[in-house]
Amino acid sequence: MKKLQLIGLVILYTLLSNTAFAIALKDIKGKVIDASNKQTLPGATIFIPDLKVSAVTNNDGEFSLNNLPSKGSYLVEVHYVGYKTATQIVNFASANTLEFSLQPTAIETKEIVITGSIISSTSKRNSASSAVLGKDQLLAPSTNLIDALTKIPGVSQITTGPSISKPVIRGLGYNRIVTLDDGIKQQGQQWGDEHGIEIDQFKSDRIEVLRGAASLMYGSDALGGVINILEPSTAPEGQVKGEFITNYSTNNGLTANSLMLNGNENGFVWRARGTYKNAYSFKTPTGYFPNSGFNETDLSGMVGLNKSWGYSHLNVSSFRNNIGFYEPTLDANDNFVKEDGEAFITSDYKNRDLDYPRQDIRHFKIALNNNFILGNGNLKADFGYQQNQRRELEDGPEPALFFDFKTYTADLKYYLHETNGWQPVIGLSADAGRSENKANDEFLIPNYNTYGIGVFAFAKKNWEKNTFSIGARYDFRKNNGKQLFVDDEEVFAPFQNKFSNVSGALGFTHQFNEEWNFKANAGSAFRAPNPAELASNGVHEGTFRYEIGNTNLSPERSYQIDAALEYEGKIVSASASIYNNYIHNFIYASNNGETITAEGDEYPVYRYGQVNANLYGAEATLTIHPVPFIHFENTFGYVHAQNTSLNRPLAFIPAGTLRNELRFEPKIKGTNDAYLSVGINSAFKQTRVDQVFETPTSGYTLLNAGIGATFNLGKQPVKLSVSANNLLDQKYYDALSRFKPGRFDSENPNLGVYNAGRNITFGLYVPFTLAK
Repeated sequence: MKKLQLIGLVILYTLLSNTAFAIALKDIKGKVIDASNKQTLPGATIFIPDLKVSAVTNNDGEFSLNNLPSKGSYLVEVHYVGYKTATQIVNFASANTLEFSLQPTAIETKEIVITGSIISSTSKRNSASSAVLGKDQLLAPSTNLIDALTKIPGVSQITTGPSISKPVIRGLGYNRIVTLDDGIKQQGQQWGDEHGIEIDQFKSDRIEVLRGAASLMYGSDALGGVINILEPSTAPEGQVKGEFITNYSTNNGLTANSLMLNGNENGFVWRARGTYKNAYSFKTPTGYFPNSGFNETDLSGMVGLNKSWGYSHLNVSSFRNNIGFYEPTLDANDNFVKEDGEAFITSDYKNRDLDYPRQDIRHFKIALNNNFILGNGNLKADFGYQQNQRRELEDGPEPALFFDFKTYTADLKYYLHETNGWQPVIGLSADAGRSENKANDEFLIPNYNTYGIGVFAFAKKNWEKNTFSIGARYDFRKNNGKQLFVDDEEVFAPFQNKFSNVSGALGFTHQFNEEWNFKANAGSAFRAPNPAELASNGVHEGTFRYEIGNTNLSPERSYQIDAALEYEGKIVSASASIYNNYIHNFIYASNNGETITAEGDEYPVYRYGQVNANLYGAEATLTIHPVPFIHFENTFGYVHAQNTSLNRPLAFIPAGTLRNELRFEPKIKGTNDAYLSVGINSAFKQTRVDQVFETPTSGYTLLNAGIGATFNLGKQPVKLSVSANNLLDQKYYDALSRFKPGRFDSENPNLGVYNAGRNITFGLYVPFTLAK
């Protein structure tokens, strides 16, 4: 009932905002043309990120942006396939008509506006190391949202089979990565090995990845980077648009279906999406891994207003995922068998009804996103409520372990009027969370309350071909852990921690000319210990270990520098970046041979402690278009991570990767965007592991291939694709797979499960317009 009341109040507030902030209206018209021959470009997309306003050019290449503020300067971006993205800062007070001249390019047009940093700007004017995945890349075959992001150099994933992926950026994961969805920090159980990201992989048209410390804007937990999941652009005025997506994968029978509709009527915007995914057990080159299927149901919607005073959008989402688990049992021939020793048969592997044990994960979220134009500035205000429920079901529907985590967040940023090229921003953020154990059988972390508040100031200066940015932030966090007795024995002692920190950042960019660009950053960041690190005391199901926290942990403090050089020509585009991240009081759990008997079994004990760590590495991209129909893309990423206190490698660090893809893109009559691709994904061996409790992995090379095209059925485009991953059915262990040898049982390090074998995915994508 409380949730329904909260939704009703927020909807009422959203609708009433139209009169509360009403200011003068303005319409801006314009045209988009080819810079080389001056011909108009119908179907080009015009977008204003900070106002969430979009338009599409008509058959004459003309567009109209309505109900805009009558003053203020905003970044406008224009996209068209086969052309470089154009951007321009437009002063609405003096602008009545606009003309954009787009440059043809053989290199695929790139999304170059970054909104996840404090001030939206083009990538060349943004010092943060960043990458963007657009709709086409997100539609490529992947088992979940994070799996899709691993195409970006420097981004990898900790996996528990195909169903669970946790993001890793430059060697850092868990609570060191912030995921933004609907403008607020995703709050779940980020600290856990076998916990994924509770977000529909199809909900976004565009995802930005900021590599490196971003604590200045997002506070604690952003040591490694930020994944910014952006809601789709609103439909152009007077239109109702939609899309249908369906995929089928042969390896685990994964079916994924998603339907979305969105509309815009006189500035009243809305969107609704439903997604369902279902898979049975995944298959390795040596056979199926039992009870590793999953099913996922996602529902989301948005209502809001885009008006002259800005915008106000209410997003609501419900995510539910059921994931099967299997605690390996072997017979005399080292084959997986059931607990009673009975052999699995094919129907067991392909049964979509999950057996026990399994997870039942539910995530409900409300986010209210606003941008109000006030005086000569504007106020961005994001408010969120989240409830994350995680049930561990061992023998039946009654959970043995049940976390219920509720979070309230608020984030305010006021953008002052630009003066002499300076763009100042001040901000305030706050959050409050409460976690409860609602099961009576097993306990891992105590009930706790957590509170945080942060304030920051930031300024950015643009002049000629240079950009300079500077900022500082203060954060305070408090954790209160609750005492718990079971059978007169204290399981959790009460505790209270308070942490505070001052962070700072400097950034610089220089554009030598149209082709060459340089950027660099230096700064500090911090992360407060989370309650799992502070007070765990129990068996962590799915990780096969007993974890013990440490209430005396200190905050992590990071000192990071990075630099990048970028080139974008007519035939070749390339980038190279280097970075170094020193982390004082790095927190991690380790085992030194200690074991404990719990729940009738013996488990290795992992205790949380702290060391100093240093991570450095490099990333590079090279894209070559010798002729318009040949596309050769290459990416490289490597991170070197050292426990400097004990003079040994840090555990669970990704191996170096090299990805190569050759695409043939012919012009075929009756089709658009036709392609045939062959790719090689290579990972180097990872021998830099903590030998005390981790095993090394060998290098591997995977062959991938794909074919696809867009066909027109009348006026309706239909995109078909077929993609094959691990085409040769290569046996391999990824360095970050939790199923690699030694991760199940420290006493039997030869027990391991290969990563998924050959997988062929058939895809269908249908974008459509219902009203225009």
